[in-house]
Amino acid sequence: MKVGVLSLQGAVEEHLEMIKRCGFEGIKVKTIEDLEKADRLIIPGGESTVIGKLAKIYGLDREIIKKGREGMPIFGTCAGMILLANKVLGIEQIRFNLIDIVVERNAFGRQVDSFEVDLKIEDFSGKPFKAVFIRAPYIQKTGKQVKVLAEFMGKIVMARQKNILVSSFHPELTEDLRVHKYFLSDHY
Repeated sequence: MKVGVLSLQGAVEEHLEMIKRCGFEGIKVKTIEDLEKADRLIIPGGESTVIGKLAKIYGLDREIIKKGREGMPIFGTCAGMILLANKVLGIEQIRFNLIDIVVERNAFGRQVDSFEVDLKIEDFSGKPFKAVFIRAPYIQKTGKQVKVLAEFMGKIVMARQKNILVSSFHPELTEDLRVHKYFLSDHY
């Protein structure tokens, strides 16, 4: 299985390393041709408006939407979550509308307000997941088909709807492979 990482901006190398550590081949996705080679896709954290604009310039926005609607597993972290949402509060920006959530950007503060927290994730056994939040969004509202997987301080920070997985935090900045293994598992 080849796992693509949208490589327009953001934490690309970190996700590629996690994919490798999980035993899969990671590929950079910069073009439609690259996306065609991928079985799954990760949209990394970074700056959602920049990633969205570049995706539109390269025609990747339409292809990602098409692949997501056809059932390709897609995982969005932080900025990736914002791009996958069907609504973002307070700003009009490019979105892929693949998961029925309303997202608030930078909901936990600015860069200087970044933090780590032990997070209980539904269906994950063992110790809590050390989640890294950097200018993180959160999910203000979910549609009926969205399964909430984790919350922090009453705010939804991880969710899934069918083939789409999103998190407010950056699992690629930890040593813990569980979130990536969950996304890459056969039952996903």
